[in-house]
Amino acid sequence: MTSIRVRIGVLGLALLAGLAAPTTTATADTAPSPTVEERRLDRAVPQEILRRSGFDATVGKFARTLTAARSYAEARRIVVREGSALWRRAVDRAQGRGPAEHEGREALPGEGGGGRRAGLSRDDDRPLYWARLGMTREVRMWEPEFGLTDRQRAALLDELERTSRGQTAVSYPQGKGLKRILVTGFDPFTLDRDIRISNPSGATALALDGTVIETADGPARIETAVFPVRWRDFTGGTSQAFGTGGGTVERILRPHLEKVDLFMTVSQGRVGRFDIERTNGAWRGGFGDNDNVGRTETIPVTDPASQPQWTTTTLPFRAIVAADTGRFPVYDNTSVTEIPAGGTEPVVRPEGPTPGSTARAGGGGDYLSNEIAYRATLLRDRLGLHDVLPGGHVHTPVLQFGAGNTTEVTDPEFVRNRLDIIAQVRTILRVAAEES
Repeated sequence: MTSIRVRIGVLGLALLAGLAAPTTTATADTAPSPTVEERRLDRAVPQEILRRSGFDATVGKFARTLTAARSYAEARRIVVREGSALWRRAVDRAQGRGPAEHEGREALPGEGGGGRRAGLSRDDDRPLYWARLGMTREVRMWEPEFGLTDRQRAALLDELERTSRGQTAVSYPQGKGLKRILVTGFDPFTLDRDIRISNPSGATALALDGTVIETADGPARIETAVFPVRWRDFTGGTSQAFGTGGGTVERILRPHLEKVDLFMTVSQGRVGRFDIERTNGAWRGGFGDNDNVGRTETIPVTDPASQPQWTTTTLPFRAIVAADTGRFPVYDNTSVTEIPAGGTEPVVRPEGPTPGSTARAGGGGDYLSNEIAYRATLLRDRLGLHDVLPGGHVHTPVLQFGAGNTTEVTDPEFVRNRLDIIAQVRTILRVAAEES
């Protein structure tokens, strides 16, 4: 989810490049109708993932409960409760609490294989993603007898998004002697390329939320949240089609950055490697998001007159790269793409930006992974924390299926790859905490 440079395989290019993609412009639409993202729910793979994880029952229960609401206030209470419960269930499942999987059921026509289908491994982030979309679609299409204004519907969707992503659940114990770490992940994306896709950064968020790692300096508590792959949520201002309000990165991170000892935004990057992204750029490259909307512009932020073209990591990247953190190599990625001062054409700079240049891609590219890194580090700097708060972006390897698997939603190599990525992020966090 990163750069405009053509330098890896097909999926990695989708993550790292602004390839040809739908770039429609968001428009206001007050008629209740599913989003592009929600319409993918009706395809076979999402339905199989929901069935095999048991999260289909969660969506059905939510729909029945919501339909019974007799007022907006009651509906809001239901949305907050059920959104929070969905996040807790996904975290519990990933961390070994509760049922591991839905009891196998007979294969349906088109599922292939015949007989009973096994459930999905605990580390899978996709049940949360597809269940959330099932719930947001219910809210978006719901027409209660008491009437629902556009603003009320948008507020319900906002509550559902935030609670089901763990964004309202970030909380650290009081007292001294415990380091506090904040980690973010992302939803699956490029789903029109392969709807089976999982995002290891989202899986990592589920696996690590609320956990404690032991460091040489004592225990460190990790809290996590997951973000959407949609430009509009990051932008702020009017939402699309009753979607959530924007400015989500600043809204979620601002209350916590002054209280934590370390933060790390995480997303999926290139094949076979981790990257510690040294520099983030203030540019959107136009690649289509999960609603097939593209943006090509300077990243919109408050007080644009003071907006820098570049921000930098304050993670201890040298120590992380030097450490033995797992089976994937870890790189200090210094390359960016810029328009040099006085120039007109983009130029790749392997060693980082030159003075007075205009950003066209950070080390993490020009997509939403670069943007969350840019916004988080800009917020750090505007809060006056640059010299005291370690933080920045880490790209994980692309999560790959086993050789020859072009149809099945999971396989042993796919699970192994995801578990190894999760474990390596955890070790990277430990190294970063010890060096900070």
